[in-house]
Amino acid sequence: MSLLFLQYPACSTCRKAKTWLDNNKIEYTNRHIKDQNPTADELKAWHAKSGLPLKKFFNTSGMLYKEMQLKDKLPSMSEEEQFRLLASDGMLVKRPLLIGDDFVLVGFKEEPWKEALNQ
Repeated sequence: MSLLFLQYPACSTCRKAKTWLDNNKIEYTNRHIKDQNPTADELKAWHAKSGLPLKKFFNTSGMLYKEMQLKDKLPSMSEEEQFRLLASDGMLVKRPLLIGDDFVLVGFKEEPWKEALNQ
């Protein structure tokens, strides 16, 4: 299984997730979410695979989300507009993201990660 781990090094939750992956000897490809922003096409594919509402892909606690007043703007935006917005800046994307062959995990909670990775 190939895993892609998208994270922001200054994010404490990302660091916890990375430590958890490393401690469990899980191999992954590391990707800095700000330096290598997810594309709209990647986000569409991950969203479809995740089964989650698109809103779950937004970093709602981030400064940029708040500065842009997205809480009020997202409901009136099309999915296409939301994907383009997410792809415009990695800081808008909820992190960490762990992408596997048949799953996408958004944010870090140990139990769902254990389950997805058979730990």
